[in-house]
Amino acid sequence: MTEAPGPLRRWVLAARPRTLPAAMVPVIVGVALIRPRTINWVNSALCLVVALALQVGTNYANDYSDGIRGTDEVRVGPFRLTASKLVAAGSVRNAAFAAFVVAGGAGLFLASKTSWWLVAIGATAIGAGWFYTGGPKPYGYYGFGELFVFIYFGIVATVGTAYVEHLTIPSRAWWLGVAAGFMACALLEANNLRDVHGDQSAGKKTLAARMTRARAPWLFAICVIGVFVGIAGSGHVVVGIVAILLYVPAVRLAYSKKNGRELLPMLIISARTQLQIGVLLAAVLVFRIGV
Repeated sequence: MTEAPGPLRRWVLAARPRTLPAAMVPVIVGVALIRPRTINWVNSALCLVVALALQVGTNYANDYSDGIRGTDEVRVGPFRLTASKLVAAGSVRNAAFAAFVVAGGAGLFLASKTSWWLVAIGATAIGAGWFYTGGPKPYGYYGFGELFVFIYFGIVATVGTAYVEHLTIPSRAWWLGVAAGFMACALLEANNLRDVHGDQSAGKKTLAARMTRARAPWLFAICVIGVFVGIAGSGHVVVGIVAILLYVPAVRLAYSKKNGRELLPMLIISARTQLQIGVLLAAVLVFRIGV
């Protein structure tokens, strides 16, 4: 029997650090679109705080909502606070709210320095984070999780970060937002593919669960292709090809006969790949390398 993590480590694990590249990469790429000498580092830092706090808040909210519904009773993924019963459900819910408050506070300060329209966008992002698995009709249970991830951890995060630098949106930001969105979706598919059987048993109808283990790998493959299209559309075809090559090990796992815990490395590879692509794109953009 696995020993339970300590009081601090359990909170760190439940924050799902392997999913944090989904929040970091679009901000890094959005900042890199601006010439280094003109970067507003305060606004950039605020964007990163908002993105990370939203990600952590959504992860805790997911932990709480899935836990009280009993969905996590049959999951094979990383440690969960609520389902483990090591932490009271109310405490997990409050932690989610606290993270959303941090995101909202940083977002308000950012809006006061740039545009008040960001308040409305931020409010929808917080609502989307909570109702992903929360509320009476959680949209994550009906196969709409990919849409949330693509919009908020792709388009909104990348384009929004680029916008708050100079109150303009470079045309490439939209393409790179598409790339970041598909990278975030690939991370989600790695998670959902691992949990297909458990989600089916719990009545959680993610796209992967609807398509079954046999056909769900196509979702991951489509996401990888989408990453290439977004990067190539921004004018960096070579980087797009490198991105596909980096995803190959994860694609092989997706199309293998492995199930459940055997697919845990797929999430690790996808998170690492997303971070690698983000750093590579940032370097290419900062040094104006045309590849």
